[in-house]
Order: sequence, then structure tokens, then C-alpha cells
Amino acid sequence: MSESNSNVACTADQNGAVLGEPVKMDKNSRRGNWGNQIEFILTSVGYAVGLGNVWRFPYLCYRNGGGAFMFPYFIMLVFCGIPLFFLELSFGQFASQGCLGVWRISPMFKGVGYGMMVVSTYIGIYYNVVICIAFYYFFSSMTNLLPWTYCNNPWNTASCNGVVTPKGINSTLANATRSLVTGAAQAAVEVVNKTKRTSPSEEYWKHYVLNISDDIGNFGDVRLPILGCLAVSWVVVFLCLIRGVKSSGKVVYFTATFPYVVLTILFIRGITLEGAVTGIKYYLTPQWHKILDAKVWGDAASQIFYSLGCAWGGLITMASYNKFHNNCYRDSIIISITNCATSVYAGFVIFSILGFMAHHLNVDVSEVADHGPGLAFVAYPEALTLLPISPLWSLLFFFMLILLGLGTQFCLLETLVTAIVDEIGTDWIMKNKTVVTGGVAVVGFLLGVPLTTQAGIYWLLLMDNYAASFSLVIISCIMCICIMYVYGHKKYFKDVEMMLGFPPPIFFRVCWRFVSPIIISFILIFTVIQYKPITYNDYVYPGWSLAIGFAMALSSVICIPIYALYKIAKSEGNTFLERLKKSCRPDIKWGPALSEDRIGRYAAPGSEADVEVRPLKEELKEKEEEKRDEISLSIQGSNGSTAHNTTPSA
Repeated sequence: MSESNSNVACTADQNGAVLGEPVKMDKNSRRGNWGNQIEFILTSVGYAVGLGNVWRFPYLCYRNGGGAFMFPYFIMLVFCGIPLFFLELSFGQFASQGCLGVWRISPMFKGVGYGMMVVSTYIGIYYNVVICIAFYYFFSSMTNLLPWTYCNNPWNTASCNGVVTPKGINSTLANATRSLVTGAAQAAVEVVNKTKRTSPSEEYWKHYVLNISDDIGNFGDVRLPILGCLAVSWVVVFLCLIRGVKSSGKVVYFTATFPYVVLTILFIRGITLEGAVTGIKYYLTPQWHKILDAKVWGDAASQIFYSLGCAWGGLITMASYNKFHNNCYRDSIIISITNCATSVYAGFVIFSILGFMAHHLNVDVSEVADHGPGLAFVAYPEALTLLPISPLWSLLFFFMLILLGLGTQFCLLETLVTAIVDEIGTDWIMKNKTVVTGGVAVVGFLLGVPLTTQAGIYWLLLMDNYAASFSLVIISCIMCICIMYVYGHKKYFKDVEMMLGFPPPIFFRVCWRFVSPIIISFILIFTVIQYKPITYNDYVYPGWSLAIGFAMALSSVICIPIYALYKIAKSEGNTFLERLKKSCRPDIKWGPALSEDRIGRYAAPGSEADVEVRPLKEELKEKEEEKRDEISLSIQGSNGSTAHNTTPSA
């Protein structure tokens, strides 16, 4: 290897990119690479910044102490979010493989990759249904008057009470119609209105869009408008991924950036409204006594973990298309901070409008605040009806939701496609990746059809609450244990150094080995302790549906022990212990994908890279160290010593 090439492999420039990297074009012609690094960052931002940033974080913030919640939130970001994000990016980038191929690092743990695929499948199915509902609202907003403005529609009930009063003759007709409809029941209706106001947006959501049934087992009819929008949603996702990261990398220039334009427009409009300051104060006013509440810390840790998309397989997949020497350390910090800053910013947008609505109704902000679908499709749309030119603001809001959802959906689909293509690995499937993408999209559409029925919202919320809950925490914890303690933290730190040109900072080494796994365990314990059976408004889910929910959660986790037992049984060896050791050792194919990047201990014996890159003395020391690792099942603790141990035991 020439001296200049050696420097390229080992030196980083001031900007974090490795010297000489611009000279290296799309070398991995078999899998492909990102067109440039901006595409990867925008895709990852689009993946991490999703619907939860808008409809979950602001609600958690005001519920858990307002501004005081920011303290545990950013503590968890620093000690858990960014380290896990960096770990997954470096893992995928080093091996240039998807969520299955990376487990050549320790083949027995390949079940973790299958678990990630199962989780991504569940999320991809129901996430696109949410996007399709946003499409439906977007199309419904293309009118002079939003259909959820008044209570004089065929789907409205007698208890409907709108925030906007019809004007002129329309008001007279509406009142006359209301009198005829209610009749003798008017007294009872007034009692209902005093206790609970049913808004026109809520009735539009329940009785018109969903036409919701009375039970999760009563599927009823397929809602054809929703089904049509679901087809549109899947077609859009497929077209954007038709050439893999080459096409999606271009699309994200718009889908990842335009939501910020919309957020800014809505923010400027929101803060100019009367009552907006009250809403923002409600969002940010610190309640410091709540910092001592364990639930606040649990919510902060959970939100960071789920918001960044850890353990879904998407981060590993996206990073696998990076060039080998890309500075993923820098990228992980940029993307993680951008994600969390977006959550905080979205809170201003949401609560400025909700504060205006609360002021208009002369009620407390807590009475109009909501989260999840209730915020996106009921509370916020109702608030928009109070604004002049309300269809315009509605179009912008739902277009933003569509783009936020698509950014995440792109990565979910690409995760599944990449895993399948990498696993089969034939030339034909590499060249015909579009066929696989289309097949996965068709299957995803068909599996989403039950969610477009009258009972669909029950199933959507069931999947949201169970399919990607504690299973993600378990998957992430096992991934940390495998890389740090089975493969060995010293080996992995050297791998990262070989890739980036510098070792991981000591802070990340400590977090990867100790802090992050402890926080992940805390999240798991917190999730179990805080568990409550799912409900939807006043509807209580029956026991059999909860059993299905737990089955979905376990279906991803169960992949791990099943595949481990299978791998042990198929491994060579006379005893169980020998087979266990063999199944834990890295596969011969583990390491950088391209031969020119396989230097040091990954170089083929006798190759030019092997001879020139490392002196013979260092080579012998590494071989001796690897031999000891194999004897001890590659499990290294703080008492493990080598001839030149430069890593603190922390």
C-alpha cells in the first residue's frame, strides 16, 4: 500500500472527513453509496424526526413539569441517545451491511437482526396508515370551508358543540335543523354539553373519517376513501425508493427540509394569536418539584430512545451505505441534536395554537391539550377552524405530517429491502432490487388493509403500544452486550479507530460499556412498572386483544433465543461449550466490505496491506490477544489485560 493511501486510512482532517475521501467515488458498486454526505444526514434526520416529535413530545413536556422536563430530557440525550445513535451508525458503516449482515460480528446473535426486521415490519404497516389518514385530511382541506368546522353535517350528533358559530341565515337554518333533530331530548343534551363538549372535529374523525365500530373485533366495512389513500401512500413510498438510496437520497432534500418551513410558518402565525403566550407558558413553565419524580425521568429516557429510532434497524441500514471512512461520530451528534431541537420547536407551534383555542373557549389549556391521533386529527384541526383562511393552514399542517411520516417510512421500507437483498446476496437480486422493493410495498399494503376498516383505529393503537415497546429496549440492550462484551470492547474500539482515523472519545467508551446499558435497563424496568392496559377514550380493550398485543411484542424478541439455539446446534464441536464458543466468534467475512479497506488484522494473510500497514511485532501481539479472546469466549471485563492496554477500565 502506498504512503498516501495509508494516510487516507488513518488521518482525519479538521472538518471530520478523512483526507482524500472526495477522491473516492461510489466504490461499492454492488450495493451503492449515498451520492454525498448531505443525503445521508438528511435521510437520517427525516428518519429520526417523525410524527412523535409533533404529537408526543409537547404533550409529555407539559405533563411532566414543562421546562423542568427539559433537564432530564437532555441528560438522557447526552448519556443514552447520542451514544446509542453513534454505536448503531458505526456498526452499520464498518460492515457496510444491513441489520442482518452486521451480525457476522457474532453469528449467534443474528436473531437480534431478525427482531429488528419484525419491529420495522410492524411499524411500517401502521405508520403508513397514519400517513394515509393525513393524506385524507390533506385532500379534504382542498375546499373553501373545512368539513369539521360546523355541527350541521349529516354525521353530527345532537351533542355536537362547535367553536365556530354559523353566520347569518346559515345560523338560523342550523338552529332550526338542530331543534327538529333534538326535540324532546334537548334538556338531556344541555346536560351533556355542560359536562363534556363534543367538537365537530371529533365527530368528523369518529363518525365520518373512521366511522368507528363499537369493538375491536367488529371490523365492519373497509373505509374505501382511507383504502385509496393507503394505496397512494404506498405508491409514493415505492416511487421514492425505486432506485434505493440513489432516489430516496434526492427526495429527502425536500421531505426532510420542508417540514421546517411549515413549522416556521405555523409558529409565526401561532404567536401572533391572542392567548398564544398563555399556551407557550403552559408548555414551558418549570415545575421543579417534578424532577424528583421517577416517572418524569422514565418518560424522558423513553422519549429519547424511541424518538431517535434506536433498535429499529434503520440507523444500521442507512449507515451501511456510507463510505467506509465517513465521520459518523460527527453525524450522530448533528442528527441527534437536530431531532431533539425539532421536538422542542414543535412544542411552540402546537401550544401557541392550543393556547389561542383555550382563550377562545375560555377554558384551561389542559382541557384542549392532547397527544397522538387525538392531537393531529382532532384538537389541532379544530383550532385551525378559528383562523382566517383556515383551509390554507390545514393544508400546510397535514402536508407537514405527510412529509414527517414519509421520512420515517422511507427508512423502514429500506431496512427490510436491504436486509433481504444483503441476505440473499446474488447478482440477480442485487440488480433487481426494485422488484424486492415493490414486493415488500405490496405486502405492506395488503397487511395494512385491516387497519382501514371501521375497527382499524383500535388495531392501529394496539400495534403502536405493543409492537414497538419493551421489545425495542431488549433488542438494544442485547446489541450493546454483544458488541461490548461478547465481541469485545477493545476490538470494537480498534475497529472504529481504523474506520474514523481516531478512537471513540473516552466518554462514548464509558457510555457504551456501562452507562447506556444501565439506562436501557432502567427504561425496561420503568416500562414494566408503569404498564397499564391500553384504552381508547372510554373503550377498554378486551383481554384477547391484549394477548395479541403481547404476542406481537414477543414475536420480535423471541427471534433472539430461537436463532441462537439454531446457530449453536449447527455449529461444529463435540460439546455444547465448543459449539457455543464457535457460534460467538466473528464470521470470517466480518469486517470492512471492500478489500482496500480490509487492513491490519482484516487483511488477507500475505497481502500488501497486511505487510505494509502493520509491523510484525504488532501483528503477533494482536494474534496473541485474539487467541486469548477466543479461549475466554471473547468476553472481556475490566480485569482483562493486554500487552498495551490503553483503554481505561472505567
